[in-house]
Amino acid sequence: MAEEEDFSALPLTDRWVHKNWKVRKQAYEEAAALFEKSPDEYDPVFRPFIQDSGLWKSAAADSNVAAQQDGLSALCAFLKFGGREGAVRARQHAVTPITEKGLSSTRAATKASSIEALLLFIELDVAAPVIEDILPTLSNKQPKLVAASLAALTQIFHNYGCKVADPKPVLKVLPKVFGHADKNVRAEATNLAVEFYRWLREAMKPMFWGDLKPTQQADLEAQFEKVKAEGVPKQERLLRSQQAAKERAPAAGAAEEEYDEGGDAEEPAEIDAFDLAEPQDVASKIPKDFFDNIASTKWKERKEALEALYAVVNVPRIKDGDFNDVNRVLAKCMKDANVAVVTQAAQCIELLAKGLRKSYAKHRPTVMQPIMERLKEKKQTVADALGAALDAVFTTTSLTECLEDITTFLVNKNPAVKEGTMKFLLRCLRTTRDVPSKPEIATIVESAKKLLSESSEVLRSGGAEILGTIMKMIGERGMGPHLEGLDDLRKVKIKEFCETAEVRAKEKPKPPPAPVARAPPPSQPKKVGTKKAPAAKKPPPPPSQYAQQPLAPQPTSRAAPEGKIGMPKPTGLGGLKAPQKRTLPGLGAASPRRPAAAPSPPLEEEEEEEELPPTPAKVAPRLGLGRGGLAGRSLAKPAAPSQPVAPPSPTPYSNFSHTDRAELEELRSANERLLKQLDDARHDRSKLHSEIQELKNQNAGLIEDHTRDVLSIKAKETQLVRARSDAEAAEQTNERLQRELDRLKRALSKAEASSASVRSPSPSSPLLGHRTMSPHQQDIYRDGDHYSGSNFNRRSFASTRSEEKENGDNVPYPHTKLSPALRYTGSAASGRGSPARGFRYMGDDTASDNAVGGIGHNAPSDGVSSRADSRAGARQGDAPPSGISTGNGVESWKRAAEVTSQLKARIEMMKAKQGMSRN
Repeated sequence: MAEEEDFSALPLTDRWVHKNWKVRKQAYEEAAALFEKSPDEYDPVFRPFIQDSGLWKSAAADSNVAAQQDGLSALCAFLKFGGREGAVRARQHAVTPITEKGLSSTRAATKASSIEALLLFIELDVAAPVIEDILPTLSNKQPKLVAASLAALTQIFHNYGCKVADPKPVLKVLPKVFGHADKNVRAEATNLAVEFYRWLREAMKPMFWGDLKPTQQADLEAQFEKVKAEGVPKQERLLRSQQAAKERAPAAGAAEEEYDEGGDAEEPAEIDAFDLAEPQDVASKIPKDFFDNIASTKWKERKEALEALYAVVNVPRIKDGDFNDVNRVLAKCMKDANVAVVTQAAQCIELLAKGLRKSYAKHRPTVMQPIMERLKEKKQTVADALGAALDAVFTTTSLTECLEDITTFLVNKNPAVKEGTMKFLLRCLRTTRDVPSKPEIATIVESAKKLLSESSEVLRSGGAEILGTIMKMIGERGMGPHLEGLDDLRKVKIKEFCETAEVRAKEKPKPPPAPVARAPPPSQPKKVGTKKAPAAKKPPPPPSQYAQQPLAPQPTSRAAPEGKIGMPKPTGLGGLKAPQKRTLPGLGAASPRRPAAAPSPPLEEEEEEEELPPTPAKVAPRLGLGRGGLAGRSLAKPAAPSQPVAPPSPTPYSNFSHTDRAELEELRSANERLLKQLDDARHDRSKLHSEIQELKNQNAGLIEDHTRDVLSIKAKETQLVRARSDAEAAEQTNERLQRELDRLKRALSKAEASSASVRSPSPSSPLLGHRTMSPHQQDIYRDGDHYSGSNFNRRSFASTRSEEKENGDNVPYPHTKLSPALRYTGSAASGRGSPARGFRYMGDDTASDNAVGGIGHNAPSDGVSSRADSRAGARQGDAPPSGISTGNGVESWKRAAEVTSQLKARIEMMKAKQGMSRN
């Protein structure tokens, strides 16, 4: 027990380094309690540990795990309640022991205290020294130390981000830990890489991605996919300096949020590969034969030269050098006839601009105009490469420097060049962080208005989008004068583009003006409990009234100078409050002891003054003194200002400036809100008018379409009526043809029957007796071929005539044009040449001649003599020549068979026509 009393009697610093771990543990606990109870960082309890900061090394690396846990807890309390000075001094002694013994401890509390201590070291100062002390542990032979250090780094970057903590030193050693043999180390390295990806995205890959194995790249890509949807991360812990800045300007931050109409916070600066990479000297690596090959007449050699240059400049960051000749050559390549060369040159320009950044601005005049001239290329891949090159060049300069070239090419004769320039201007307006000046805005607006009258829809929409993007930057009020003269439809389209536009530069409204800038509204004195004076409704009084205000019996020396400088918009309110003070008992005795130099009375007193009863009637004469001017007051009063006639009151200026200014600002804000609501109402009204006009146009279009449809229906009905009439006429024609066909069939059957009856009788029949026929005629008519041929000829002629009558050709055939085979048929068709009638009158020579002539039309040219001979033979009773009888019969039979086949073919054709008409 005595030994314990001796230990407690020792100074705290002696017990801190005692050889007994229990004593050290008690010392750590006592120190932590003292730190927590300290009023501020200047308390004497911190002084010994600031002067001897090596004490923290022994506490963080205590050999006893229980004592080490309390020692790290004491360190955390020291850092939390102490100041920056003690943390900076203790950091150089404590970070390395914490990394080597605290982070890899088997106790969870020790691990947590170790990580908290590292985070507090960063919070009190900066992160770079802490990270530098942790990085050597990554080369330790013990895997658990390496894994613990990687976990600590992950926590550091997770809490403070890559803006407070520089990731470049860690990214350089990250490939080494990915190749570690221990799987726990590789797992912690993966977690750290994922944390980097949350902050850096694709910008981190050029630093170490090429040193990883394909399987590791695939695993990391799978992990990256999980955090892509999280969005932009935010810093979870603030540095002490950031906390102090936030506390100093809370109102400013609130005001900025209020003025931000879009509600979007300022976008954090993106960290890309350029910020992380080290500059590389690529000027010395350009191939020596580059300029010779680029001047070759073969396009393949030129393309290969550009590909070699592309491989050299394809680095995240380029060291500035002499690239004038290279850029001149690349600009010349924009006029190359081969599109592959143009594309490769544009890609080289893009990489040079991205690698040099601001250093490339001096090369902009060399390459920008040739690129924009080449925008006439219709091939999409070439257009995309040219657009990317223009965007990269723009990031190295500003809109002000590029605006002249852009406006020049916006009026180019080539529509493709005009369209490409318009798209480039839109991208510039979206990405620029500086709001263009008023002359620049006027230039852009005029160029965009010209695009609104273009024949191409793409150019008209682009012009409206440009105007909408400008409106997004400067607001509808600032854009109003530029939209004068445009029709409502275009204004509506511009406002639609304004609502969907995404810009980085926004013109924030100016802060509210000072109270002296505007006169108070007439309704301002209504909130005060006093009676409103007539002077409150008047505008600010002339300087003579300011001089009259201090003439009231005031004991303070401050009233007169303030009146001469000029009160902000004084009203009768200040003069009314002094009598209110005099009506209260006890206040008059306390007011003379009030210091004259006090800036303003307390807020509580002003609130009490606002609740006072109305001013008595006897105060009215005092109000008249201010209106009477210099002649309305006595000259003796200013001689004795130190003897107050009545109990003094606070100066009217101080009362007005403290309470009424708040009311004035409130009224101004209400007025601004009303103005904004009025603008919104006007905007809604114009939008509704435009919608109404659009609906009217749609209604007119629908009416026109309805009228067109009605006319079309009537035309279709007319066509239908005509088609029906045509169908009825076709049916009638079909019926007539059917009747004609039936008649022909009946005629054919009758002809066949008569033919059979003609062939059946013998020469000894009563009709063909030997008394009326010569022997030669009997021999001829004894052969049935002659009569059947004549019947077939008659049927063929009758069929032909009926068909021609149906087709409208009702002209009879002249006898001169009829074939010899039809001559007899024609006479038979008339009834005068029928077989019976012919045979009945063929006893004489004339009838015999006619019969022979009608049948034997193919007789030789000397038929006259033959007929004569036959007549002679007939008279003499001789037999007829065998040649005449035989030849005429065969020819007649052939002709009859031919005519019969033609007649059948015609009948079949008529049947087919009849079937088609029925269908």
